[in-house]
Amino acid sequence: MKANDNSEKNILHPRNLHRERYDFEKLISNCPELKAFVSVNKHGIETIDFSNPNAVKTLNSALLQTYYGIQNWDIPKNYLCPPIPGRADYIHYIADLLAESKIPNNSDVLGLDIGTGANCIYPILGNAIYNWSFVATDIDKKAIENCSKIIQANPKLIDAISLQQQTEPRFIFKNIITSEDRFTFTMCNPPFHASAEEANKSASRKVSNLNPKEKRNTNPVLNFGGQNAELWCNGGEIGFITQMIYESAKYASQVLWFTTLVSKKENLPAIYKTLKKVNAVSVKTIDMAQGQKNSRIVAWSFLNESEKQKWLL
Repeated sequence: MKANDNSEKNILHPRNLHRERYDFEKLISNCPELKAFVSVNKHGIETIDFSNPNAVKTLNSALLQTYYGIQNWDIPKNYLCPPIPGRADYIHYIADLLAESKIPNNSDVLGLDIGTGANCIYPILGNAIYNWSFVATDIDKKAIENCSKIIQANPKLIDAISLQQQTEPRFIFKNIITSEDRFTFTMCNPPFHASAEEANKSASRKVSNLNPKEKRNTNPVLNFGGQNAELWCNGGEIGFITQMIYESAKYASQVLWFTTLVSKKENLPAIYKTLKKVNAVSVKTIDMAQGQKNSRIVAWSFLNESEKQKWLL
């Protein structure tokens, strides 16, 4: 996300707090460490070097402190550092989806975040914006441990977010959803790539786009970081989502809406075909755009309209 281009930001969700240029004076007042990374570009606009992972992480920390009341947010080196505006959009669009089913946005809403990473960003934003509660899962023990540190440093999150490690990486909902659980929604930002090589090529292109003066690098420094499980998996995005859909059918009555981000538009036909195979009752596609990147949320439910209306009764 370029901080100096309003035209790229005003396509964010109408309730997103980050539709305008970053107010660096305000951000620095809450997070003085950010000042070292802020400079004025050739257009006379304050910005940061988005190809610098430390700058990106410090900006995130400042945004979380300033707008969401989160203190001492940090992630281990080389872990995925999520762009806050885009992550907030996913939360807002889920809120719209729940509103269609007359679900009030309050602490009765329980979300399941699949692959929360070391940053725990979706549960943090969902709780800060709508007071939702979450179960956050990941296969990476170190990621879960870091999320625990963030939660402990922010007492308001302690009762709102619980963490669970998925001990069998080939599964998504198994071991996580118990027979007693009822989740208002699930959410996921699945790994995009099918291999480490593919992930590295994509990262190299991204870094070169952000900083054209640098030569294309076979081992680029990722500005937003990312461990293997965060960036790629066998089968890539379509393989992961296909597995998720087949598993979701086993918990059809325990989740109001299953959702996932879909980065690659060309994967949509196969996703719709799989959803038809498992007899999903409702399927929705919600388009999103951040900057020059277009993405979308695919949501599905096995409940009919009457069952949706009775969800919180």
